[in-house]
Amino acid sequence: MRVIFLICLFFSIFSLVYPQDHLKKVPNVKVEDLDGNKVQLKKYIGKAPVLISFWATWCKPCQEELYEYQKLYNEYKSKGLRMLGISIDNNKTISKVKPYIKSRNYNFTVLLDSNSEAAIEFNVQDVPNTFLVDKKGNVVFFRHGYKRGDELEFKKNIEKLLK
Repeated sequence: MRVIFLICLFFSIFSLVYPQDHLKKVPNVKVEDLDGNKVQLKKYIGKAPVLISFWATWCKPCQEELYEYQKLYNEYKSKGLRMLGISIDNNKTISKVKPYIKSRNYNFTVLLDSNSEAAIEFNVQDVPNTFLVDKKGNVVFFRHGYKRGDELEFKKNIEKLLK
């Protein structure tokens, strides 16, 4: 019985640390842009590397992460990097997304996933979750959560993709 418990515990912890490990390609799901237009996520994939961050206005680590990733985007957008901030705010908080982005002068593309369709397809169970996608739509790197310095790993991987 103890062995079974330890095995279950191991796999539970493993799934928390590596929840998106199975995701190899960006799924083609519908999301909304800030003007309320439905768009296919694949519209943004295929020409250059894309940094995709799932976030929410109420999430403190997301706020720190977006600030750092905006700096990365500013540094590499002239070399082709794209960035998508996909908000998972629900109907109660979605009205805060546009003012939040505007107040911070973020200039990356922001999309809304209020029905969680994209989050489900990406196996995002909480935020932040960030994915780096190559120009073929393959997920080449991801990070669950955010801690200071994560942006340096993304920077290293972005530079590899832009070579």
